[in-house]
Amino acid sequence: MTKSVAHFLELESSFGAPNYLPLDIILERGEGTWVWDILGNKYLDCLASYSALNQGHCHPKLIKAVEAQAKTLSLTSRAFRNTELPLLYEILHRFSGKDMFLLMNSGAEAVETAIKIARRWGYRSKGVEKDKAEIIVCENNFHGRTTTLISFSSEETYKKDFGPFTPGFKIIPFGDPLALEKAITKNTVAFLVEPIQAEAGVLIPPDSYLKSVESICKKANILLIADEIQTGLGRTGERFCFERESVKPDLITIGKALSGGYYPISAVLGDKHILELMEPGSHGSTFGGNPFGCAIAKQALNILSEEDLISKSKELGIYALEKFRKIDSPLIKDVRGMGLLIGIELNVSARSICLKLAREGILCKDTHDTVIRFTPPLVITKQEIDFAVEGFRKVLK
Repeated sequence: MTKSVAHFLELESSFGAPNYLPLDIILERGEGTWVWDILGNKYLDCLASYSALNQGHCHPKLIKAVEAQAKTLSLTSRAFRNTELPLLYEILHRFSGKDMFLLMNSGAEAVETAIKIARRWGYRSKGVEKDKAEIIVCENNFHGRTTTLISFSSEETYKKDFGPFTPGFKIIPFGDPLALEKAITKNTVAFLVEPIQAEAGVLIPPDSYLKSVESICKKANILLIADEIQTGLGRTGERFCFERESVKPDLITIGKALSGGYYPISAVLGDKHILELMEPGSHGSTFGGNPFGCAIAKQALNILSEEDLISKSKELGIYALEKFRKIDSPLIKDVRGMGLLIGIELNVSARSICLKLAREGILCKDTHDTVIRFTPPLVITKQEIDFAVEGFRKVLK
């Protein structure tokens, strides 16, 4: 088959539903922080597939884990037990300090699962009246695109012509503890929050916000659910973003980098007295907790620890923020971030700048029209950050 960009674009436009608008670059290979297109052009990946590639493209240890498990046992369903799932439980316990875990596949599935768990806890432990449970969420949230999750989105693009929507959610401003306190009723079972709103444009709440909402949740006897699917596993320079305020959520959702980009695997992490309410038949997934995905996740978590990627993310994040903030350009409105989750807000179209960056060998993604996310693999070097910053400086003149 000829390596024609036009050929691949034609195939995709002919047969693929147009629910994405990617840049017209056809990638075929990746290694570490770099990717190559079908024409041989080399790019620095500054998106890392929305933080799913914290360990970098094609990490040798992940390749080895994939190959070994693919030759051994791929899928058992949860009708039978397998060797890899309990071993992953043990690693998750050591990594997170949580007592019990429920494995799923996509990040959205993990959040949906956390919602079910919180509602059940509300009815069985808190005594909320049947079918009256409420969960409080934040404006500008992004937790996924299933019918339930878009039901409490404040982004009209995600909701248009997809109703009717799932009831039982209350939306409050992000970063406002008083709004949470006022929104709680006798039927409130949980507060679901992203420690940093990445999809919304890397929106960082005020200092002590997470600590304040933790205190409010404890006082009101409601669960604090932290969605760490994008912010967790080292992305913000901590194991979990909420750790910067020494917060201990009741439930945590993780995904993306849990597989290092090789396989969809996600999880709900929680306290035993909450998750043990899920008896057989209450939830499930044919692929959730399969041995193939678990073997990959074990190695992905080990890499974060063995290569010290979490502390490197903190150190390199400070370095990158300083470099980006020194770019003198009238097009830059703000630069903000934590660890290697950085947002560069512009006063022009961010997509147009992403197109120019691609011509400089830098792949970034715009979000909310005017923000470019800089979220490279955590294996990036200072020299590669310098390369990215120089590219930004050039196109933002």
